Amino acid sequence: MQITVTTLSDQIFTLDVSDDLELENFKALCEFEIGIPAKEIAITWNGKPIQEDKRSLSSYGIKHGDMLLLQHNRGAQGLQQSMPRQGGFDIDFSSVPIPGTSQQSAARNQPPDPEDPAYIRELLLKNPHELSLLRERNPELAEALINGTFEKFKDVLQRQTRERKEKEMERIQLMNADPFSAEAQKMIAEEIRMKNVESNMETAIEYAPESFGQVVMLYIDCVVNGHHVKAFVDSGAQMTIMSEACAERCNIMRLVDRRWGGIAKGVGTQQIIGRVHLGQIQIGKDFLQSSFSILKDQPMDMLLGLDMLKRHQCSIDLKRNVLVIGTTGTETRFLDETDLPGHARLNVGPMSPKAAEEEDELLAEAIHKSQTEQQATAGATSNTNTNSSSNTPSFPEQVIKPLVDLGFPREAVLHELTLANGNSQQAMGALFAKSLKVPDGPK
Repeated sequence: MQITVTTLSDQIFTLDVSDDLELENFKALCEFEIGIPAKEIAITWNGKPIQEDKRSLSSYGIKHGDMLLLQHNRGAQGLQQSMPRQGGFDIDFSSVPIPGTSQQSAARNQPPDPEDPAYIRELLLKNPHELSLLRERNPELAEALINGTFEKFKDVLQRQTRERKEKEMERIQLMNADPFSAEAQKMIAEEIRMKNVESNMETAIEYAPESFGQVVMLYIDCVVNGHHVKAFVDSGAQMTIMSEACAERCNIMRLVDRRWGGIAKGVGTQQIIGRVHLGQIQIGKDFLQSSFSILKDQPMDMLLGLDMLKRHQCSIDLKRNVLVIGTTGTETRFLDETDLPGHARLNVGPMSPKAAEEEDELLAEAIHKSQTEQQATAGATSNTNTNSSSNTPSFPEQVIKPLVDLGFPREAVLHELTLANGNSQQAMGALFAKSLKVPDGPK
């Protein structure tokens, strides 16, 4: 027979049962359908409770097509409250709070708010995997979570949530206005591209998780002017550089040629103070010659660039974790991770927009300063040349022309004639002596 079951919350379902099915087994079927434990189910038929679990449904007079009322009893009090009162009324008092009881347990059972900053912060801190993904995908929020206060994390989270909702609203408005416009199509293409990027990143996380790990940089121990320095080996750098602080510590700032100042631009931008044209680096028992470009505000002490590595025919052997110096045949091991300087352990992620803006400002300031210094130098050189040319004595053209025809610059000829007091033979000898290559004679 078919029995229809209804609840006080207007849930209705139908069960196909046999006539001799016992009440406890019927409750078990109801538990499977609605999820309420069988021990907490009370059945009422025609306003009368059915309480004897071992009796069959037909013994109560229940037949095909009847409707039964199912109530959820929470404990002994719920069972008593589910009993009908005299007079035929059936009132459920289970949802009425009992005076004197605390509401904290009910509050704890409520699901957490997914937009609550405190809940999100706690969830991320408890999940290392999600925290690592946050570092990769949202470094600004990760920085506020790890190193900032709760208020800072809350501000960043709310700002990003607000921006994300505003962009979504703009997208919806644009799509509703004209989905075939150039702007809408451009936005759709960007969404498809980002989905491909996310899919590629998820694949990399699953099949190549090591690509998201931190790579230990290649450092070696060396000595410069009697001072120990941990040098970073970088075959991708064009020149060997040293920080201003390290140069002062090694007492070589007195050798810096500031005429070689400028701007170094690569992954970032830094100001070049000048250059030490020749210095010695002791690696193990070998003393190797190298030049140094001195950089201002450089975090690492020294970087061995391609100029030094090629000059001494160095090889980076990653299998044995050594640097082989080809000119001497010696080897030196790269430092272990525990021996690296502090800045070498930083896990550098994508640059935040604020950091990128600050980098652009520093680059513009450095370029402007360099241009100003170049203009000032050019002006001083021009004034010097003007003054020197005005003070340069005049010589007959028949004395100057033969020397110029030998291939020497006119300025150099005038300079040597001035030093030789107009003696063309003495000037000619000086010009040949100072030239790196004997110029060809007149044709």
